[in-house]
This record gives sequence, C-alpha cells and structure tokens, in this order.
Amino acid sequence: MLKTYLYKDLNKEKIQELVSRNTDPNHAIQDTVLNIIEEVKKHGDAALKSYAKQFDKVELEELYLGQDEIDALAMGISRDQMRALEIAFQNIHKFHQTQLKRERTVETMPGVKCWREVRPIEKVGLYIPGGSAVLPSTLLMLGVPARIAGCKEIVVCSPPQNNGKINGFVAYCLKLLQINKIYLVGGAQAVAAMAFGTESIPKVNKIFGPGNQFVTKAKSIIQGLTDVSIDMPAGPSEVLVIADESANPAYIAADLLAQAEHGIDSQAILVATSETITEAVKKELESQLQILPRKELAEQAMKNSYMVVTETLQEAMDFSNQYAPEHLILETNDWKPLINKVLNAGSVFLGHLTPESAGDYASGTNHTLPTSGFARSYSGVSVDSFVKKITFQHISEEGLEQIGSTVEILAELEGLHAHKNAVSIRKK
Repeated sequence: MLKTYLYKDLNKEKIQELVSRNTDPNHAIQDTVLNIIEEVKKHGDAALKSYAKQFDKVELEELYLGQDEIDALAMGISRDQMRALEIAFQNIHKFHQTQLKRERTVETMPGVKCWREVRPIEKVGLYIPGGSAVLPSTLLMLGVPARIAGCKEIVVCSPPQNNGKINGFVAYCLKLLQINKIYLVGGAQAVAAMAFGTESIPKVNKIFGPGNQFVTKAKSIIQGLTDVSIDMPAGPSEVLVIADESANPAYIAADLLAQAEHGIDSQAILVATSETITEAVKKELESQLQILPRKELAEQAMKNSYMVVTETLQEAMDFSNQYAPEHLILETNDWKPLINKVLNAGSVFLGHLTPESAGDYASGTNHTLPTSGFARSYSGVSVDSFVKKITFQHISEEGLEQIGSTVEILAELEGLHAHKNAVSIRKK
C-alpha cells in the first residue's frame, strides 16, 4: 500500500523530492485561482452565486444566513453534541486566553522609555472548510482567539450544503462565539470575496483558515495582490508519525488514516526505526481501511504517502525536521528527550495516548497550522495572529541629553542631515 524507503539509501536530492508536496508545476491551480479572483473582483455577488451553482450545486437567493436561521439550525442538534462542542470551546478558550499578555515598559537609557501595546486587528475573515467534510471545530479554533483578541468585526465564510444552509454544528458554534451571520461561500472565491469585498461580504484586513490547494493558493496570491494579509499557508493537511519498537502498530495506522480521510490531497508519513514496524502497520492499515466510511478518500490520500525506515530515533528526527510536518506524533516511550530535537513542526503529539485528533478537536491547542513545509518559518494560529503590537516611546529632557548626540552622529554618518536637525533643534 505505502512505498517504503530506507533512510540510509536516500541522498539529498531524493530527500528533497520526498519532503516537497502540493507543488503546482504546470501552474494549473494558480491559473484557475487567478481566474476566480478576477471574476469575484469584477462581478462580486453575481460571481459568488454562479460559483455556488457550479461547485456546490445550489442556487442561492441570499449569500448569508442571519441570526434567526442560525438559531433554528443550532437547535437541531442533540444535547450531547452541544455539550461536546461546549467542552471543546472551553478548553480552546482556556489555552488561548493565557496568550494575551501586557509587556513591561523598558527604560533603555535614563529618560528614554519604550514599550509595546497590543491592538486587535479590526476586521478578520474566517474561512471554514466544507467540502468533503464540514468542520465546526475550525470555527472554534479561529473564532475563540479572534474573540479573545477583541476583533471588532468577524466575517465567517463557509460553503453551503446541498440544501443551501449550514449544518447545525457550525450554527451552534456561531452561537457560542456570539456571531450572528455566516456567508455561504466556499473555496478560492470566499478568499477573494473577503479580500476585495462584494455587495454582501465586507472586505477584511486579514484572512484565516485552512483549506484545499485552491484555497491555500488563493490566500498566497491575495497576500501579494492586496493590502490584506493571511495567517499562513494552511492546507492540505498532513501528519508525520515517528515510531520505534515501543509503539502500537494499530495506533499508528489509526493516526495515519485519521489524516488520510481529510481528503485526497492529504499526506500521511510514517518514519519508523525498523521494517518490522512498517510491515505491522501496513497490515493494520489494510484492516482498518475496510471499516472507514471515507475509505475511498483515504485510499487516494495514501497514494501520496510513504514510509521511511531509519536506524535510530535521531535519524527519524533529522528527516522530520527536513519535512517540517503540520502534525508530528512521537509514538515512543522515549519522547521526552526528543522534544528539544523538534525544530520544525506545527503541533506535536507526545507518547502513545496522544492522538492528533485530540488536538484537532478539544485538547485546547489550535489546529490551524502551517503545511507544505511552511512550519519551517510559520507558527500555528494563536491570539497573536489576531493582534498587532505597536511600539511607543517617550523621551524626557534628560533622555534627549542622554541620547541626542548618538542620534546626531548616526544621522550624520548616513548623510541624513534633516534627521540630525530634528534632534539638534530640540537640544537648542
């Protein structure tokens, strides 16, 4: 099922080939996305309704649902389901609320005080995927830190279901977050709508959320075309599992399949310290696949996936850091010494009893994470993602005496005499 490579046989070029994913060599995805962006920019709501008919197979009269419809849909789920969403909400809130900290004022020289203050991004756009699976958990992961940050306007977009509505779970999350409107728009067109604004959908300052290759490409393009920023390239989803002889093959297979069922462009990688492990996992994969309702999707994703056999856990960590996974699972008794060796990863799951799905839903950490190797330079979503940090400084008379000559000399050596004069005129 999965091709297996021996790490000792891999040269630098082959490793680079293995860790590269979701490339667009012929620019087919980029060209499609550019066309969608241009259509939405030109035609606004009309383009969005046309794409809903084309991609979502629904004809929409209105591009949004309001408070009354959200309330009615939310009441359609069971009390147990409500309680599960409430617990997830509480855990995510508990973890994220510690991230909003006030920094102290620093006196860099006598009379020269500098500090930073936090301000929320005023208008944010949250994209909630809804293709092969609708993800209310993503709404919590984005909405909770946005609320903690204090964002004034939160615009939520998600593809309509075939009845032209959203499901009750997303509706209940909207109620928990006190958001009274959701826009029925998916894909690259949702990103374009939030970036440019349409007759119905407000323009935002920053766009958040995971998605398929088209959504991720749209976010990257928008960031280059407009003054709208993005959280990170997030999607398609991926996992890398590191396992040694202490690992349970059934657990490993379950973790790989949990990722694979996201969609056909997901990727699930196993790096194990022996072929005994990989062979046992292959048998478990065959067995567990048979009972999955999303078997066909998972099978397609597994075609993008592979196994690597290393001789040591250190080699496994070396490969993982080159891959830079969105999700990293350390299925070993010896996970504690490996923590400091993790250089590049979105979120890490430690030991045999910490499945990645716990982080996806309810442990409290955020599941909106960098993919496709961007964990080398991006962090996952946090409250910091929804705020700006503005620097302030105040200089007293004493401070001007202390720092003035330094500024004058530096301005003069750079040949910027007006800069020097701005200090000199005050000293006089």
